[in-house]
Amino acid sequence: MSPLETIKTAIASLASNKLRAGLALLGIVIGVTAVITLMSIGRGTTEQITATIEGLGTNLLFVQPQGQDAQLTLSDSDALVDPVFAPSVSAAAPQISSQATLVAGRENTFAQVLGVTPEYLAARNLEMASGMFIAFPHVENRDEVIVLGSTVSEQLFQNRDPVGQYIRVNARRFRVIGLLESQGGGGFGSFDTQVLVPITTAYYRLSNQRTTTGDVTVNLINLQVEDVDDVDKGIEEASGVLRLRHRITEEDDFTVTSQQDTIETLEETTNTLVVFLGVIAGISLLVGGIGIMNIMLVSVTERTREIGIRKAMGAKRRDIMFQFVTEAIALSIGGGLLGVGLGFWMTHAIDGRTLIGQSFTTSFSSEFAMLALVVSAGIGLFFGIYPAVRASRLHPIDALRYE
Repeated sequence: MSPLETIKTAIASLASNKLRAGLALLGIVIGVTAVITLMSIGRGTTEQITATIEGLGTNLLFVQPQGQDAQLTLSDSDALVDPVFAPSVSAAAPQISSQATLVAGRENTFAQVLGVTPEYLAARNLEMASGMFIAFPHVENRDEVIVLGSTVSEQLFQNRDPVGQYIRVNARRFRVIGLLESQGGGGFGSFDTQVLVPITTAYYRLSNQRTTTGDVTVNLINLQVEDVDDVDKGIEEASGVLRLRHRITEEDDFTVTSQQDTIETLEETTNTLVVFLGVIAGISLLVGGIGIMNIMLVSVTERTREIGIRKAMGAKRRDIMFQFVTEAIALSIGGGLLGVGLGFWMTHAIDGRTLIGQSFTTSFSSEFAMLALVVSAGIGLFFGIYPAVRASRLHPIDALRYE
């Protein structure tokens, strides 16, 4: 019996039991759809976060204290903008981070408060939607002024312009002087859910930490280098300046990382998440494979006399086995193709939609489709072998006597 005839026979057999074949297909369809949809959500989230970080500038360096007693100060930040010792560094923008409750009239919210300097606007590529950014007089006078992210502004003032209004930050009265341009999301790296105040105000009005020298301690120093190609040079120069200031002879009490380091670390983490989501969804694909094996075992039992007749007419064991394996693979590939189509539709249907308060960003990839098809075909082959072998081992006389 030729392979083409065997394939035709297998398809005809499946067509004669449409309901049973359809139920077997359904398990594979659901599994493939789940794999493609979840992995597309994971990939889309990764791309969204990466784009957000890259939008903040790829020529950024981040200096952070390392160690229990390590500290960075406002003086360290000023020293890093030195044309002699750090010519590659064009700007330094220190920041202090804290959490606070914001209240405006009857509305309130909880947000991250960043204490910053005027250089922060350019260093982080931020734009103002209205009002003004924090200026040097605000820092010098420790003024209680604040710049809002778009999401925070919407939560507190709805559609009204917040500039000129007053809010309370941990019971202190602040005047809103500016509103940041929306970055299009409230996720990782977005300033939409943050507020900014002068760094000295954050330190002396909102923080209880003090240094023995009286200098302002900072959580992070953002450095902007002249060009992306100068990132490595900027890291070396910044490290050299801080080693001299901190009189370090052995291990550094600080770390200097680049935006690219952050992106690479994030991609490693999110890629692991994508694989994990794929494995979770793959469980449903495995269940679909078990359903195929169950259907094929039932089919072998029902067609025992047919197998006996075919063997009596000269069909070989490999012909019988090939037919049942072909049926199983046809079911899995058919379900895989339908699942890819449904998964493609699902990823586009939920892209940009908000479900249960969560906005989804998806990114369909042909790699996911090919992976799902290969896995579904492999599952059909794996779970179809046992029923096929069982059918091929039936003795012709016993099969003909089967009732």
